[in-house]
Amino acid sequence: MAHIDTRGRVRQPGEFLLRNPAVLERALTIRMVEERLLRMYSEGALTGTVHTCVGQELSALAVITHLETHDSVFSTHRGHGHFLSHTGDVEGLVAEVMGRDAGVCRGVGGTQHLRADEYWSNGIQGGMMPVAAGRALAHALDADHRVTAVFIGDGTLGEGAVYETLNLASVWSLPLLVVVENNHYAQSTRTASTTSGSIASRAAAFDIDYRRASTWDPEELFEVAGDAVRNVRSGLRPTILEIETDRLMPHSKGDDNRDPTEIASYWERDAISHAMRTLSDVARRELTERIERRLDAAVATAADSPMCQYEHAGTKFADPVTWAPITDTRPAPRYVDLVHDALAGLLETHPGAMILGEDIEAPYGGAFKVTRDLSVRYPGRVLNTPISEAAITGIGSGLALGRHLAVIEVMFGDFLTLCFDQLLQHASKFTAMYGVSVPLPLVVRTPMGGRRGYGPTHSQSIEKHFCGIDGLTVVAVNQRMGPAEVLARMAAGTGPFLLIENKVLYTRQFNPRPPVGYKALASDETFSTVRITPVAGRPQVTVFCYGGVLEEVEAALEIAFDEGDVLCDVISPTCISPLSIGPLREALAVTGTLLTVEEGCAVGGVAGEAIARLVEQGVALRRVRRLSHDGIVPASSAAEADVLPSRQSIADAILALASA
Repeated sequence: MAHIDTRGRVRQPGEFLLRNPAVLERALTIRMVEERLLRMYSEGALTGTVHTCVGQELSALAVITHLETHDSVFSTHRGHGHFLSHTGDVEGLVAEVMGRDAGVCRGVGGTQHLRADEYWSNGIQGGMMPVAAGRALAHALDADHRVTAVFIGDGTLGEGAVYETLNLASVWSLPLLVVVENNHYAQSTRTASTTSGSIASRAAAFDIDYRRASTWDPEELFEVAGDAVRNVRSGLRPTILEIETDRLMPHSKGDDNRDPTEIASYWERDAISHAMRTLSDVARRELTERIERRLDAAVATAADSPMCQYEHAGTKFADPVTWAPITDTRPAPRYVDLVHDALAGLLETHPGAMILGEDIEAPYGGAFKVTRDLSVRYPGRVLNTPISEAAITGIGSGLALGRHLAVIEVMFGDFLTLCFDQLLQHASKFTAMYGVSVPLPLVVRTPMGGRRGYGPTHSQSIEKHFCGIDGLTVVAVNQRMGPAEVLARMAAGTGPFLLIENKVLYTRQFNPRPPVGYKALASDETFSTVRITPVAGRPQVTVFCYGGVLEEVEAALEIAFDEGDVLCDVISPTCISPLSIGPLREALAVTGTLLTVEEGCAVGGVAGEAIARLVEQGVALRRVRRLSHDGIVPASSAAEADVLPSRQSIADAILALASA
């Protein structure tokens, strides 16, 4: 069936491909790879799932043909066509989907999670949008005139991260090409029934340039795609390219409930099918046999490769640790000033470092004034963002993929729930799911905790929800650990990191003297564990805590001694995930009695993990008690003080355990 393009020209669907046999062969290769994978799945040679792009091959080719070698491409669960257009690596893709060690990601990522050079894909809808924007920001900062292309589907237009990202891409004029492959379906649901408005109107709303083409007219598609890429590269501005297309096969494997008549009409206007029907029998046979031979060889080579050899590296801790005294007990500046100075130090020593967050530029300088003058001292490297925590975090990941140290400030720790997808499904996965170790210098820092009267949604301690995320290191600083050392070690590490600070700690002078009769020690771990232990005498109770509550615990030690002559050994890890249990086990070898103190909910908390690990390792615990807060945090200062662990309630728990 003929197609009339936007200029009124009448085109036959396959004529452009017949005039460009190399394009036809590349497109047919993608299609035949997909068809082979579907066949292998039906034969039981593959497991999991396969999302094929049959019918959409030309949208990938049209865009990526116009990209340069070092441009970046971000893709989705339906990314085989994008991957093959970018790399041409049929063998690596086939082996990867077969779960073999010869795969492009050694069989770890599989069909939805692929990486090669500047190609990245993930299976979470919309999640790669902010990451791609961050990579585009890195290109802009490096002034390398490179483009980032990110592919999404029309079904992804329901995701909030998409719009958060479009806003920032426009505000910051990022060299980002957003390719919307519009096949009019989100899995099995017509997007017209769930999505209002048009893609063009969305582009206009964000003041983003817009282009439109279809796979039904490949010649116009290649022209428009080339224009879109040039528009981004020359103007360093974002562009949305809508490509209308047809998905000819099921969403995944065989789950297709669309009308067969409708699908037949798609095949009829498919340009690749039309071109293949037009070829002579000899030319068609030669072309398909050449691709089949390559596929046969790819499958055979993959089959000879071992199955995925993935082994979780785990985290190895020094056990036992070495302790050194914290000797400088002179009052220092307030902790907030130390954090400020530490961030300034990062910007000074890491020329590519960026700090992003809400209201962090001067003169406001953040809700707690941590960054108060840094935007003036380091122009263009400390940037205000909208209230878009998911996008900010994802952009940080993209910056980090571009080898920029990215520090993201989330105004209140309570808002981390809005970052959860980016931390769990993206940042923490990038470092391992592509079959190699990928450094990700990303630090997300945020204030946590109560005792400021901010009420139920601004006073929580929710860090436990991020502990146990493989690949994410969670650090909770306390009054004994200087932020300069902590941030420097994060900058030197592979990331990503979640840095938990404390609202009350901001106001305190750093490193006060230890409680009377006690000394302060630090372990030799990467992120030191703090130990507050008696100068003389045998402790009766071991107290486990972390973060800002250490201040309350230290005050409770003096109360417990004054009221009951009880001595304690306090273990306060700075790194709470992954958690080193060695220091706690060492202390319990003396006392056998454990009190854990947390500001947050005890269920599934850090202390619960510590206790479980102790039990697994056969540590004898005579008595155990957990002190925490399991409800909301009231705004009333009196009620708040009553429900959170206090120095008196901690001292009472210590005395009760010692006398039991």
